[in-house]
Amino acid sequence: MTASRTAGLFAIGGFYFCYFGFTGLFQPYWGVYLAALSFPAWQIGILTSLTQINRIYAPAIWGWLADRTGRRALILRIAGLGGLAGFIGLLFVQGFAGMFTALLIATFFWSAALPLVEALTMTLLQGDGGRYARLRVWGSIGFIVSSVLAGYWMQAMGVGVLPTTVVAVMGGLALYAWLLPQPPAVAPHPTMQRVGFGDILRRREVRTVFAGCFLMLLSHGPYYSFYSIYVTGHGVAAGHIGWLWTVGVLAEVGMFMAMGRLVQRWSLRTLFLSTFAVAGVRWLLVGWGVSSLSLLLFAQLGHAFTFAVCHATAMSYVHRHFAGPHQAKGQALYIGVSFGAGGSLGGLLAGVAWDAWGGRWVFTAAAVVALVGWLVCAIGLRRDTVAA
Repeated sequence: MTASRTAGLFAIGGFYFCYFGFTGLFQPYWGVYLAALSFPAWQIGILTSLTQINRIYAPAIWGWLADRTGRRALILRIAGLGGLAGFIGLLFVQGFAGMFTALLIATFFWSAALPLVEALTMTLLQGDGGRYARLRVWGSIGFIVSSVLAGYWMQAMGVGVLPTTVVAVMGGLALYAWLLPQPPAVAPHPTMQRVGFGDILRRREVRTVFAGCFLMLLSHGPYYSFYSIYVTGHGVAAGHIGWLWTVGVLAEVGMFMAMGRLVQRWSLRTLFLSTFAVAGVRWLLVGWGVSSLSLLLFAQLGHAFTFAVCHATAMSYVHRHFAGPHQAKGQALYIGVSFGAGGSLGGLLAGVAWDAWGGRWVFTAAAVVALVGWLVCAIGLRRDTVAA
């Protein structure tokens, strides 16, 4: 491995660390911060979902621009600096309109980064899913470090320090975005030159995987928006919130490290379907077992499947179908359909239903959505799909 390639992979690892370090701050504590400012549930649902809403359309814009111009490194630098500038706005606003505007700007740039880095990573690793998982684990480590330390930091200093902490982490992300290498030019396969983007989207396997990812993230909506609020309302201390999230991410880390062996033994279809079954059980445990810390901890182990296995297998599907000139657009569409459309709609619906239904039944509805996802993928994916 050349020194330049090693440096490039180091920068990617640092980027993953900061990107998901930000997520480790935002997902567990953003809703708690908004609740401390006395926002109503419907506004919390909007403000916690806005990062996902921008992922519906913004990655497609940035992905098209990257594939069109070939200037992915420059676009990543703009995205890092633009995201940092937008999040700085959170230091000066506490009203709904101001926060909405700051987040809208920040996440428009922030959402551009991940699909482009994912495409860069898979190109440098030549589609090796096992090596991808081992590099992507740095994102999980970043999530753990930030969520645990932030829990104690905010317990000592108050939840009001969250915006400043977010800006500090985003500063690191902007730095690593500047250090990321320009992806090497890859000559497309002759047959790929003749395949249009629309032709790829019409493939049954592609449509089924995207539908499954949409439903999986739709079922995660209550978790990402209201999990911390729900468990603290049932007696979990603020300092323990980070540890609950960390248990899930530790399970994710272990699964990422094991993916190289799993994909050699099981088909992508089998692994992908397993994630929906685990998600259904996980949300039922959260909804009905919230008074039991042991059940909450056990449910968090399911994150190994509902995120790590789901994401790794989806990445393999996307890399298999969207190659050559469609790579960045394919990654952007995957992010937009799943984390964007699915995650944002799930958060918005959870915000609307939370006061009327209560957390128990909202998480029950999430379990039903996950099982619908299993059914869709069981019907739509061919049984002869082999791990790659």
